[in-house]
Amino acid sequence: MARKNEYSANLTGAWFLFYEIKQVVVLMNKGIDDKEIRKKVIEENLFQHKTKSSLLRALPSVLRRAKLLEEDLRNLIIEDTLSNAKLINIYAIMRDDLLFTEFMKGVVKEKYASNNLMIEKKDINSFFTHKAEQNEKVASFSTGTINKLRQVYLKILTEAGVIKDIKSGELNRIYFDPLLKQLLKKNNGEDFINIFQ
Repeated sequence: MARKNEYSANLTGAWFLFYEIKQVVVLMNKGIDDKEIRKKVIEENLFQHKTKSSLLRALPSVLRRAKLLEEDLRNLIIEDTLSNAKLINIYAIMRDDLLFTEFMKGVVKEKYASNNLMIEKKDINSFFTHKAEQNEKVASFSTGTINKLRQVYLKILTEAGVIKDIKSGELNRIYFDPLLKQLLKKNNGEDFINIFQ
């Protein structure tokens, strides 16, 4: 399944959803189809969300992300270390969301490359301003949507262990163990690895 080729603000309702993707991957690995997964997630509230509307908003993104991962990476999400599983999840988010991918490749990669391990509000604002100048869809996002996306991007990076904490914006050095690196390369994830080099 290929990534979407257009910008969206879907992440405002999708966030990191790490627990959720693990639940879906377990069901996928049992050979359960999408329709049955949807039914099971909703009827049994497998995501443990407080409201059904929140669950229904998250489910399509989680399903897409899980399907964008090849089986060997899905297996690592449930069998490997927490830090590796979270890196795979952020990789799945990138494969699903073009705007977030460009943020990772443009802003985060540049920070690592220049050894300036700090993401500031101005970095994210500059990214969205630049994208709005280039693209009508991004230009049409409301200020509220941009603010929410900024929060979500930082929260995703924090939950994945890329940022130490949201307040400081300090980036952690990311190390890939050999197996994860090998599987990511095998699954077209070289660009993802290169962000953190």
